[in-house]
Amino acid sequence: MNTAPRTDATAPGPTAPTLAQRQRQFERFAATECGEDPLYVALCRLLAQRPAALALLDAAPRPQQRPNLLLAAIHERVLAGAGAALAAYYPSQGGERLPDGGLAPALDDFLAAQSAALAAHCATRSTQTNEIGRCAVLWPALAELAARCGGRPLALLDFGCSAGLNLGVDAYAYTHGAQQLGAPAGDGVPRIDCHPVHGSGPRALAPARLHSRIGLDPAPVDLHDATATRWLRACLWPHDRSRAQRFDQAAAIVRRAGWPVQQADDCFARIEPWLDSLPAGVQPVVFNSWVLAYFEREALAAHIARMRSLVQRRGLAWLSAEGPGLVLGDAPPAALPGDGRVSAEELANASLWYLSWRDETGAARTELLARSHAHGRWAHWTGTGT
Repeated sequence: MNTAPRTDATAPGPTAPTLAQRQRQFERFAATECGEDPLYVALCRLLAQRPAALALLDAAPRPQQRPNLLLAAIHERVLAGAGAALAAYYPSQGGERLPDGGLAPALDDFLAAQSAALAAHCATRSTQTNEIGRCAVLWPALAELAARCGGRPLALLDFGCSAGLNLGVDAYAYTHGAQQLGAPAGDGVPRIDCHPVHGSGPRALAPARLHSRIGLDPAPVDLHDATATRWLRACLWPHDRSRAQRFDQAAAIVRRAGWPVQQADDCFARIEPWLDSLPAGVQPVVFNSWVLAYFEREALAAHIARMRSLVQRRGLAWLSAEGPGLVLGDAPPAALPGDGRVSAEELANASLWYLSWRDETGAARTELLARSHAHGRWAHWTGTGT
């Protein structure tokens, strides 16, 4: 099929070095990040051939200049009713058409009509998925922390929380193979199935008790705002309808609960005042997931040093779930084989779940608890399996 872009592009493309880098980003995203979504694989490959489309990311802050931001911007416009021809390929809009020869011209028409709106999204939005699938790993990880601190109740702070959906971690139901964790199944309760790679599921531990919970974000999303909530839906992949259903169920739970989600330009500066507000006997834990990936290198190094200082000085626990490039302690085994459902390549690109805490001797420790799919579809727990 003809996938070449039309020549009536609406804006000049990026300079050659940036263009080559962006093209590699999109090709790599198609090959390694979104293989489960055939539409996103096709769109990434088409966008890689369209310099004017890639240039839309120039308006974004550098850490946000990633394929998923442009994909989310396109998806949001589709969800808003734009581009009927392109929407026919989006299951999230009821589309049933698989990628074919009509996708490229539909995309070109859409880009020509929506370039201003897409540029505005890239300039003002950030990818805030609030993927509650990660809670399938977060909930047993909190149990691991509770077991290490004598079963004390936990005060949870979600760092970079977006809409705060992770704050409902104890209200969702999880399966890890034969293990059932979290809330009892029922109407309106999101259910997340997490495949235990090589049978390596979480340990059977008493569930964590949450004393309190709070979310911080430079640009939190108000779940009572329909436009803002549509952006979160746009950050989900369009083919995954079960994921979209879980999002809607979780959003309803969090709206009802009203857990505090606060705006903070400097989220780190709010941590110590939060620690000061907690009663004795409560174990504070700060959680981040796919947040630090957007930090510039120097800012990331400074953040890690400050967090480690809080662990040592204040007894904070720090639970970090980020990409494979952020190794906070022992590196995972380099060549864990696949198990038939999850490939070795996927395992090598897993999210790494590190827990840092101060043990009973006062020593700061960091341990790799698990590695997982970025959306919680599978996990391998360190020391519990192959």
